[in-house]
Amino acid sequence: MTERSRVSPVGPDPGGLLASPRASGALMTATYIIGAAGYLIGFTLVGGNPDGAIRWVAGLSVGAVGVISLVRHAFFHRGDAARMGWDSGTRNNFQIETGVANGAIGVVALAGLALNWSVAALATVTLVYAAYFAGVTVLKLSVRDDDRWAMNALLVAAQAVILGYFAVAAGFTT
Repeated sequence: MTERSRVSPVGPDPGGLLASPRASGALMTATYIIGAAGYLIGFTLVGGNPDGAIRWVAGLSVGAVGVISLVRHAFFHRGDAARMGWDSGTRNNFQIETGVANGAIGVVALAGLALNWSVAALATVTLVYAAYFAGVTVLKLSVRDDDRWAMNALLVAAQAVILGYFAVAAGFTT
């Protein structure tokens, strides 16, 4: 591993952890578990407490997932690229930009919870993340670069639909 490959946005990575597909995979698994927990709690609350549902979804499925995705895509970008079969041996700015977009939306969702924003505001942030995932779905459907493209597109589309559902459900309560 060259010195250049051990440099991340936060500086040198002497142990190579940031370039580890295994570490990136663990972060990806964490996003699945935390995002699913937000959805599960949201679905149990949405009928009787849509305000509570959007708070859980915004906190876990948008906020926590967005911040973990920032870490995975931006700081562990080499490991994440290797995990997906994209490793070119150099820094991938697209991957870092994707992380920054996820992180920006996630931080806004967490700030909204910390500042006790209205249900409408949290629903709006959730809808923004749904729109982001809808755009990613279109990209995944147009670029069939590996044998997992259909499953990846389905997972991302499901994110868009579920987030959109919670955003709209919460919007009807305001």
